[in-house]
Amino acid sequence: MKAATRPTSRSAPPPLATFIVVTVWIMAFFVPATVLQAGKWEYPSARKADATDNYHGTIVTDPYRWMEDPEAEETIAWVDAQNRVTHEYINRYPGREAIFSRMKDLWNFPKYSLPRKEGDRYFFEKNDGLQNQSVLYMQKSLRGEAVEIIDPNKLSEDGTVALRNQSYSLDGTLLAYGLSTSGSDRQEIRIREIDTGLDYPEVIEFVKFAGIAWKHDNSGFFYNRFPETGTVPDEDLNNYSSVYWHRTKSPQSQDVLVHSDPEHKEIGFWPYMTDDGKYLCMYVYHGTDSRNGIYLRDVESTGDFMKLMEVGEAKFDPIDNVGTTFYFNTDLDSPKGRIIAVDITRPERENWKTIVEESENPLAFVSMVNNQFVIAYMKDAHHELAVHNADGSFVREIELPTMGSIRGLRGKRTDSEMFFGFTSFLYPFAALRYDFTSNETTIFRTSEIDFDPSRFETKQVFYTSKDGTRIPMFVTHKKGLELDGENPTILYGYGGFNISMTPRFSITRLVWLENGGVYAVANLRGGDEYGEDWHQAGMLDRKQNVFDDFIAGAEFLIKEKYTNSSKLAINGGSNGGLLVAACMLQRPELFGAVLCQVPVTDMLRYHKFTVGRYWVPEYGNAEENPKHFEFMLAYSPLHNVKEGMTCPPTLITTADTDDRVVPMHAKKFAAELQAKDSGANPILIRIEVKAGHGAGKPTTKIIEEYTDIYTFLFKTFGMASPVFGQN
Repeated sequence: MKAATRPTSRSAPPPLATFIVVTVWIMAFFVPATVLQAGKWEYPSARKADATDNYHGTIVTDPYRWMEDPEAEETIAWVDAQNRVTHEYINRYPGREAIFSRMKDLWNFPKYSLPRKEGDRYFFEKNDGLQNQSVLYMQKSLRGEAVEIIDPNKLSEDGTVALRNQSYSLDGTLLAYGLSTSGSDRQEIRIREIDTGLDYPEVIEFVKFAGIAWKHDNSGFFYNRFPETGTVPDEDLNNYSSVYWHRTKSPQSQDVLVHSDPEHKEIGFWPYMTDDGKYLCMYVYHGTDSRNGIYLRDVESTGDFMKLMEVGEAKFDPIDNVGTTFYFNTDLDSPKGRIIAVDITRPERENWKTIVEESENPLAFVSMVNNQFVIAYMKDAHHELAVHNADGSFVREIELPTMGSIRGLRGKRTDSEMFFGFTSFLYPFAALRYDFTSNETTIFRTSEIDFDPSRFETKQVFYTSKDGTRIPMFVTHKKGLELDGENPTILYGYGGFNISMTPRFSITRLVWLENGGVYAVANLRGGDEYGEDWHQAGMLDRKQNVFDDFIAGAEFLIKEKYTNSSKLAINGGSNGGLLVAACMLQRPELFGAVLCQVPVTDMLRYHKFTVGRYWVPEYGNAEENPKHFEFMLAYSPLHNVKEGMTCPPTLITTADTDDRVVPMHAKKFAAELQAKDSGANPILIRIEVKAGHGAGKPTTKIIEEYTDIYTFLFKTFGMASPVFGQN
């Protein structure tokens, strides 16, 4: 791309001079201001500081450490300049308004959450279409009139206050709910009387990822919280988790401490009440490590908790209890999961009983409804649903609409009905109701959208990774797609924290599919698609396996002629942002574009910010462990940008108030890329304001963000005339 220069010669005839001046004016409008020299992109300058760290005898420079302070004037000025560059580049694409308009039209349909029954009431959320936040409703029967309970849209003009937590009393007359602002994980808990619509006077603060466990007499609830600002060093504000008792209509200052463990400040406690109301339990965790503990005691007791399981051995997901017998889904000695029964009157290991044995397909999650186990199995990265009796014997499978995912399952042990959500790549979320008496599945709530799924298809393929591991991948595209190697393609991945990438509907993705785009999702190691062994194969010193899996997926799509390197974009967010950043640096020639969303990029310092220390069991700690430093430095995106390398066209996104993956990761990475890259392709960063990691983001911001993302891709791949609808 060439930059225009104003002509200096006055010897040209007037018509030619006029033509040149007009041409210069046109080019000045269409060529981004970042292009200052022919063939080379340049960007707003970023000062390089002299910050260094000594990691076990190795000195590592950190020239953009000043960007870790989001409030510094220098950081703010750099962010503003980068946003101007990015929006200037994107807004010059003539099809942006068409993409925005289609995105908005697609979004404008009613959306429902999965209902939950509390007492004799049903609660659900609904978004009419373009509301910034979904509204909470209640109805007193399946066909009853829906009554509005909370409309978060009335709490802020720009829709940045979100309803993030709901916990109901046993009879469904009281609701403890959390509100977060600008996408923060921090919440304030309030209590609403459902029938009057009035809130109690107290506000519960200092909570994040809160469990709320109501006593069955409605007198109050147990909850977990963090320290008050100023009572501990700032780096410990996400440590020292404690459980408190709150009595309704009393100030938080009178709450009673129930449990804490200051000697182990990184251990967290999440309280929950058994459905029979007899036991207060705590899910005990260490960061994102799935190997949790379970503590419990009689709800009226003030004595010590029984430590049924301790942190660090295995996963113990609580299912339910019948009297003193507690059921768990565990991977103890069974990486794909099994159901065990533990009688707390005889809690010794030799008395534990296996109810449902480990099978070939992992147990994704288990509930107890109708006094039976409802088990979601994982079959090659999609779900199957089955019912087993309380003794573990198989009863039946529950047929699902197509190959897809169960998103939530609601029902209590004594209920004869349950609700579960279902979705796939081409079908939006539907709330389904299953009747155990009639064995019938019916639609409780579904959505009508201006999109014809019959013109598209999803198929599952398998490919081989670098070390011979078989990796599944979903590929979605128009029916009759010609495999000529010329199709613009997005390859998405995550690969971490034992999170499975099962089929899921996305409104924003439809604009890509309608224009002939291919969308592929690779089920990488690090997830939970094949159980805990699959997860562990992609964590700590085995993280490179995840990158190898993703790169092999890209090579497969090219080999099978879905696309070619110049038309292949890779996409991931959060841990997936780390994935695409690392793969781009390891194989820059393999990709035609990179969409790197809210990424983790500084693997040496990530644990120092907000909840980063939660991820140490997954990633490691380079500061404390020399071996960890060695393998983390080897792939850390921030530390592996090579001078003079040529990266694909890249768009990095983050948000200024993201307090999960702090925006310094994206900022420092963008600055490092812009400084060292050859300048052949654009390296852009988009920093959203008044937004967080994603949860609670208002609809207007989501549509704007994904309009920019797809505009970037359409422009990069030369998709000059977007066409939507029945094409």
